[in-house]
Amino acid sequence: MTGPHAIDFIGAEGNRLRGDLWDGRGHPVLFFHGGGQTRRAWDKTAKRVAAAGMRAVTVDQRGHGESDWVGSGNYTFQHFAEDAAAVVRQMAERFHAAPSVVGASLGGLSALAAEVRLGPLLDSLVLVDVIPRMDPDGIAKIQGFMGERRDEGFASLEEAADAIARYLPHRQKPTSLDGLKKNLRRTADGRYFWHWDPGFMTSEQNINRNARELMAELTAALPKLTLPVLLVRGMQSELVQEGYAQEFVSLAPTASYVDVGGAGHMVAGDKNDIFSHAVLEFLTDREAA
Repeated sequence: MTGPHAIDFIGAEGNRLRGDLWDGRGHPVLFFHGGGQTRRAWDKTAKRVAAAGMRAVTVDQRGHGESDWVGSGNYTFQHFAEDAAAVVRQMAERFHAAPSVVGASLGGLSALAAEVRLGPLLDSLVLVDVIPRMDPDGIAKIQGFMGERRDEGFASLEEAADAIARYLPHRQKPTSLDGLKKNLRRTADGRYFWHWDPGFMTSEQNINRNARELMAELTAALPKLTLPVLLVRGMQSELVQEGYAQEFVSLAPTASYVDVGGAGHMVAGDKNDIFSHAVLEFLTDREAA
């Protein structure tokens, strides 16, 4: 295994999308993070996937991390889906195989929408604590946290860490703040801001625009899915109730789901070892098939 090595893709609007390649030389696996996150959320899992002999590629989505902010302000799910389709096609051309996708929250819905609206594209799909039917109170909680310090930022890394600890009280507060630096950008006045474009939530074409209609469309399309799908749900999820997960697998004939105990919506961060094991088991079963 080698990596990580920087790798760039071109999005649907000609926007640069920055990624990392962890090269195990085998089947390509593409990771899309959730809203407000960066590709760094996948580092531990990507390393394990590559060590198992696959090619793991993590990507900052538009407006996030080191990828371009789009001047158009186009941040609806459809625009993320178009980027996802563009990256998948570039992956398939580069590695001569349709990739599997592991997508958390925004990333999972973007990949699912790409498959439904623009596919078939994917070899298989892992949805990390996200399905088209979600708890509206959970959505409001997550977006409330993202927007709370969007404009004013934080005076220090410690202040940002305290805000996260209040939002995720079940997660042990890290002793080092080095990892947190990857999710923040520091401006000339010394303040820290989340590493995403505020237009993601505030532009006319923000992430909530037409979202309800898209979720209804995706739900209606589930019975027609033919690719293998795994839902990895946090047992303490704010978004995906157990009944919703059962409904999802009853509608999608090729879908299954697993629960990760002790994890909330941020499954990969809460219980990475258990999460990575579930993903690897699914992917290696696909390789053996």
